[in-house]
Formats: sequence, C-alpha cells, structure tokens
Amino acid sequence: MMSEPRLVEVRKNVLKANDVIARSLRDRFRAAGVFVVSLVSSPGSGKTAFLEKTLTALRQNYRVAALVGDLATENDANRLARSQAPVKQIITGTICHLEAAMVEKSLAEWSLNNLDFLFIENVGNLVCPSSYDLGENLRVVLMSVTEGEDKPLKYPTIFNSADVAVITKTDLSAMVEFDVSTALANIQAVRPGMTVFELSSKSGEGMSNYFDFLARNLSQIRISIGSSNTV
Repeated sequence: MMSEPRLVEVRKNVLKANDVIARSLRDRFRAAGVFVVSLVSSPGSGKTAFLEKTLTALRQNYRVAALVGDLATENDANRLARSQAPVKQIITGTICHLEAAMVEKSLAEWSLNNLDFLFIENVGNLVCPSSYDLGENLRVVLMSVTEGEDKPLKYPTIFNSADVAVITKTDLSAMVEFDVSTALANIQAVRPGMTVFELSSKSGEGMSNYFDFLARNLSQIRISIGSSNTV
C-alpha cells in the first residue's frame, strides 16, 4: 500500500504542473485581451442552461466561445451549440474535473485574438475543481434553490476558491421554500464580501445584472492591458 506522505507528494507535483500550465494560459489570455470565466457547480444546478443563455445574449455584442467538460457524452456541447457560439466538448473519462492541460489542448485550433469572452464549464462537482487553476480571470460557483441553503457550509472550499456566487432557478424559490436570506448568510459566512447574483435562466430575471457585470470586467481588463502597454 502506498504511504500517505507519498500520496501527498504526488498530489503536490500534479497541482504544481497544473499551475505552470495555468500561468501560461493566463498570460496568453491577457495578451489576447480575452476575459475567461469558469463555471463550477454540482450536477443539476442549471449550469448548462445558464451558460446557453449567457452565450446567446452576449454574442449579440461580443465574440464568445465555450469549452465544456463532462465525464462522457457531448450532450452539453450540442445543447450549447444552439447559441451559435463556437463550442468544444472536453471528455474527461474518469477524471472528475478539468485541468489546465485539457484547456490548453482544446484551444489549439482557436485564435484567442478573435474572442472577447471564453467560458469554461467544468465537470459537475463541488470538490475536485476547487484545486485546479485553469488560468481563468473569474471563477463562478453556482448553486440552485433546489439544492437547499446549506451548500456553502457543506462545500466551503469551492466557495472560497470562487470569485462570484450565482443562485440559480430562483423562479422555483417559493415552490421549494428556499430561504434566500439564509443562503446569502451562509455564503458570506464562508466567503465574506463575495458578490452574489440571484437569477433564473428560465424567466430571465436577474440575468441582465450578471451580463452587465461581465461587460464591466471585460472593460476593466482591457483598460488594464492598455495601461500596462503604455508604461
């Protein structure tokens, strides 16, 4: 049996190798001026529906694309293709998360200079993705009202590693007796000051606030890049 110290060392080496590739990706993204958003959640949170609505709305004014990870099938990529944005599926097999090397490989045939936003939908999992940097600018963690208010308390690491939280399926809040004040308090208890959006992909309620937030972030990174280039 492999000893625990050996397991820890192997894990450290894997994460270190991932971080090296993630840093390289982040440099490439910045050089191209593309804003990268990764989405993490448990299965069934409405992540793919949320991303489809995001791609469909943003492509009216921006150049958008998406990478989507799943253990098997290309169902999510086929669904996202309805947005008419470029989409690629990443099949992970038995791996329960995306890694920076997978993202790097999937981008081989794409020109980042032709994009404003790149979205990366991770495998549905609230544990493993928290440890793997993908070179993204923004990590968004989703939780649906149908999952209950205590997700942040049960999975604090993923909320701590994310920049923004999104509460989805708010059109079902009354039906499932979701207590939004408790959910918000739980998020803030785990990650004080975290930005939170409450929305429904089905009804569209709250989506415009999220889109405006993304647009502001893209503008800020473009200004930052312009400022650094003039120094």
